Amino acid sequence: MVQVPSGMTVVVGLGVSGRAICRHLARNDTPFMVVDTRDVPPDLDAFCTAHPGIFVHCGPLTSVDFSHAHEVVISPGVDPRSPGLEEVAARQNSITGEPVLVGEMALFTRATKAPVAAITGSNAKSTVTTLLGDMAAAAGLSVAVGGNLGTAALDLLAEHPDADLYVLELSSFQLETTPFLGAAAAAFLNICEDHLDRHGDIKGYQQAKQRIFLGAQHVIVNADDPLTWPTEEVPELVRFGSASSDIDWGLVINEGQVFLAHGHVPWLNVDELAIAGQHNYVNALAALAMGNALGLAREPMCDALRAFKGLPHRSEVVSRINGVTWVNDSKGTNVGATLAAIKGISATLKGKLILLAGGVGKGADFTPLAEPLRECGRGALLFGVDAPRLLDALAPSLPVLLVSDLNQAMEAAWEMAEPGDCVLLSPACASLDQFPNYLVRGEAFRHWIMDKQEEVNV
Repeated sequence: MVQVPSGMTVVVGLGVSGRAICRHLARNDTPFMVVDTRDVPPDLDAFCTAHPGIFVHCGPLTSVDFSHAHEVVISPGVDPRSPGLEEVAARQNSITGEPVLVGEMALFTRATKAPVAAITGSNAKSTVTTLLGDMAAAAGLSVAVGGNLGTAALDLLAEHPDADLYVLELSSFQLETTPFLGAAAAAFLNICEDHLDRHGDIKGYQQAKQRIFLGAQHVIVNADDPLTWPTEEVPELVRFGSASSDIDWGLVINEGQVFLAHGHVPWLNVDELAIAGQHNYVNALAALAMGNALGLAREPMCDALRAFKGLPHRSEVVSRINGVTWVNDSKGTNVGATLAAIKGISATLKGKLILLAGGVGKGADFTPLAEPLRECGRGALLFGVDAPRLLDALAPSLPVLLVSDLNQAMEAAWEMAEPGDCVLLSPACASLDQFPNYLVRGEAFRHWIMDKQEEVNV
């Protein structure tokens, strides 16, 4: 049994966030040691070189006695309910009253004096985080953007110590170990079944996400999704959504044109946006709601919206060939994301939609995809370990075909598509059965269609 010395801080997990935690503790001369359940964590030698003298224990958490630890800081990838953490999870600091078991955001909140804008949700949080960062920069602020997206939050503090604003994307894994956030503005964009293997059920997932509201000055929620609404009283509630009546930010029709609107006041015609689809219009409304709550001026925010072309692998239009649009939404790793992409794209589609889907379904229910595909789908091409489950859910609604991999799905889509159609890669599943991550999956889609475009242009 490894005994943690009295008063020592323990970092659990040497992933991206775990290493950022270690760098933060080292910068602040906080004595710490590291525990990782893997026999040999990736790049362990490089870590030891960067942190000479730091003790690293590799092995199960049950082999560590945490009873004398001052604080245990776990990486987001480590479940706080893991065997070996039961005792420390139940303890509080006798002086501060704070939990002894915390995550990276507890350290971030203590260290920063600048306002924080925090965004969570099952889908679109990277898009809204990036958009809000662009808006703040256009308004003249020194802004640092990161968290679950890009640079780890604690590294942002070192890289941008004088930032006027930190804009952070936060996952449920980060939030469930955050005792208090105190964000200037906190947004909960949407929720659907995801990470149930970690949180147990949708209620547990929702409760983790709701922690983003702890101490928030302005709370921004989705009027169309009641599960995002705070379960306890908050100082100021701002609602955005696809409707316009009785909400703060919505879509209005003025002289036959659709506008992003503040209340009933049109702010920006959606035809001026480089991003398309109703789901992206709602994302834009969420960013406007947050920016307005933070005091950003209207024109810089609208300028940032006009310039924003979307993020790679998120409803990204890769190519249009022979009248067929090919859209890469590889980041659609759950049913809610795929549902949003289907509804958003089909709303303005002249032809039919061909869905490419499959991978690791994480126990999700795929049946919500069936009805919208019945209305707009030409076919679904399914691959990966959970393709049979997708087949069972979708077969009653439209033609479906099981294929071995993404390349076969694209070949079949090329033969099936007609002018006016859209081929949408939005897998509703994680990629890890056939790809290292969703980025590689999206790049495979992009490369295939770009090669096909070269063949057509020869």
